[in-house]
Amino acid sequence: MSTVESGSTSVLDERLRLGTGFGLDDRPWVVKALAGLVPHLSGWRSEKVDLEISVKERDGRDQRITLEAFLGGWSPLVATASDNDLDHAIADVRKELIRQIEDEKSRRDPSHHRASVKHPTP
Repeated sequence: MSTVESGSTSVLDERLRLGTGFGLDDRPWVVKALAGLVPHLSGWRSEKVDLEISVKERDGRDQRITLEAFLGGWSPLVATASDNDLDHAIADVRKELIRQIEDEKSRRDPSHHRASVKHPTP
């Protein structure tokens, strides 16, 4: 398989599992709602990406979304969000996972750890 392509949701179609609280009828709109995540997964071959989304207390006041990402070579990432509106909760959990991925990429970037060289002023 090839690496994840940013213009396609195929990695989500292939690698996203719907956990507790979601049914097969939900799959198309969940994939669409998470599509903004795809460019951030482009560093992994699709078979090295596993995602699972679940919701507790769906449609309740304490509705909570969890999005887990298992990305080859990394420790699992877990993003959560709570919102009475399911669409908003999914958007929030997507943004949180993107933030975690980008933070981890920054930590792993060797140039991020280099001390800045200060030149004496003349």
